Amino acid sequence: MKVLIVTYYWPPAGGPGVQRWLKFVKYFREFDIEPIVYVPENPTYPMEDDSLSSEIPEGVTVLKQPIFEPYRFAQVFSKKETKTISKGIIAGKERQSFIQRLLLFIRGNFFIPDARKFWVNPSVKYLKDYLLDNKIETIITTGPPHSVHLIGKELKNQVGVRWFADFRDPWTTIGYHNKLKLTKRSKRKHKVLEREVLSEADHIIVTSFTTQKEFDAIANTPVSVITNGYDTESVIEKQLDTTFTVSHIGSLLSGRNPSYLWKAMYELTQENESFSKFFRLQLVGAVSDDVLSSIKEAGLSEFLVLEGYVPHADAIKIQRSSQLLLLIEIDSKDTRCIIPGKLFEYMISKRPILAIGPAEADISKLISETNSGYFFEYKEYDKIKKQLWDCFTQFEKGTLISKVEGINKYSRSALTETFAKLLKQ
Repeated sequence: MKVLIVTYYWPPAGGPGVQRWLKFVKYFREFDIEPIVYVPENPTYPMEDDSLSSEIPEGVTVLKQPIFEPYRFAQVFSKKETKTISKGIIAGKERQSFIQRLLLFIRGNFFIPDARKFWVNPSVKYLKDYLLDNKIETIITTGPPHSVHLIGKELKNQVGVRWFADFRDPWTTIGYHNKLKLTKRSKRKHKVLEREVLSEADHIIVTSFTTQKEFDAIANTPVSVITNGYDTESVIEKQLDTTFTVSHIGSLLSGRNPSYLWKAMYELTQENESFSKFFRLQLVGAVSDDVLSSIKEAGLSEFLVLEGYVPHADAIKIQRSSQLLLLIEIDSKDTRCIIPGKLFEYMISKRPILAIGPAEADISKLISETNSGYFFEYKEYDKIKKQLWDCFTQFEKGTLISKVEGINKYSRSALTETFAKLLKQ
């Protein structure tokens, strides 16, 4: 069965956006699905990871067409600010420069649904003939960027293909949406486009249960949950760190800033000499200035290790060698639905997870279900501090381990099998 996949993120893109569909493509052939991938020829990726290219299966057809992206012109105002926004790192209102406020307003109101909208019409024109010539009857679009779904919408209308719309994140309820300084007219336009996509697709795929409920309330289209997952990574194993290394892998946006966690860490360094001697806070990936300032103001500068962005294979090694893994989500009702892909990689690393996020977060259910760590709300200072101390005392005894269970269903192969069954219905 031939299936066309339309995605913006593809190797050499780095970060979590590329991995979901790279892994589906990697395993589809095991379930009699032949994937054909359509990607931009000249994209502007905020980060790159050439190592991911080795995972593209041999012989898979990858179609490429040029894309026009206004980010290149936005760099005239500020290359740094443009790159920061493209990574999803948006400073708090009080820290935003005039240039950043201007760029956010332009991005939010002149490029709806997003700055990749100019790829829609050329893609439809090219793919329309390709689908007919190659007798492909099923397409999948994956967003964000959600403009990719408009390609699917038009191809269904013009060619009559069966269309699956995969939402790695929600559309109008995603955390950063309200930071785009949208006018009332722009908000309405986003809502209209979102409803059209949800209503016209043949099947909606989402990564969380909260998003499933949200979309069920908007349209009558079937909505299925297929979460992100973990893959079997062959990397050279590292020994566990001899320090009490608490690591966060991935971007720390301005909103992911649990001040009570930083406070608890600092107080433990002051109250216990051994904790102060062995504790390290390791941040791997892009970190916003707001978060760095908060950590330093809490008194943690001497314990902070900043690694920056590293290739995926190196990130896996760091996960497996760290003593405790941090998972932090923005403290907002809108982020209850976010289940980051790194959660499943954390699980398979067999290191305990300390997660902090909003009340009723989907990640809380998954961590509890798999016995993979501990979840707290931002305000639960005493519980956070006690758990940190408990983990440290286990570290000192050499007994700090993860007792994760029931995670086989989150393997990339098992998740691809679930997707393949939906495609064949």
